[in-house]
Amino acid sequence: MSVVETIFSAVLVVASLLMILLVLLHKGKGGGLSDMFGGGVSTSLGGSSVVERNLDRLTIGIGIVWFACIVALGLLARV
Repeated sequence: MSVVETIFSAVLVVASLLMILLVLLHKGKGGGLSDMFGGGVSTSLGGSSVVERNLDRLTIGIGIVWFACIVALGLLARV
């Protein structure tokens, strides 16, 4: 395994863990996992629409990084 593959793998693991955390932080649209984990916390943090928009932007950004790492590792495995 080359150094580049190791770096992409490490970034992929970190991005995956961040994606799990960020998805669980989103305000629930009804019953489900987001209500089960921290129902009281989400109501106090989700009161501001600015916080929700920033959380959405951060989730999309981390998702793009995650997707890019998957594609890069796939291309490196092909070579």
